[in-house]
Parts: sequence; C-alpha cells; structure tokens
Amino acid sequence: MNDNSVFVIFIAFGCIWVLMGVGAVIGLMKMDGQEIKFSKTALVVAIPIIVPIIITLTYAAIRGTF
Repeated sequence: MNDNSVFVIFIAFGCIWVLMGVGAVIGLMKMDGQEIKFSKTALVVAIPIIVPIIITLTYAAIRGTF
C-alpha cells in the first residue's frame, strides 16, 4: 500500500464531514424558513480561507507528494 494512501483517506473523510456539516447548517436554516444567501462580507471571509487550501492541495497533487 502506498504511503500517501493514508493521507488520501484522511482528506476524503475530512471532506465528507465538511459536506455533512454544510448540509446540516443549510437544513437547519431551511427548517426555520430563512433565505439562504451569501453576502459580500461572507465572501471576503471565505475566499482567503478556501483559495490557499485549494492552491496547496493542487500543488501537492501535481507534485505527487504531500
């Protein structure tokens, strides 16, 4: 078994948990009848967090190692 396969499994489960959390928050907001919208402030906070993670994972995937 490849040494990196452990990290791939870890990242996959982490992504699944993040998606479940997002789905739970959306479900709770929909139960209260709230409208789901993204403001400019939310994007200013989310983009600097998400973009470096995507760049780092893309670099690691292209390079072939973590």
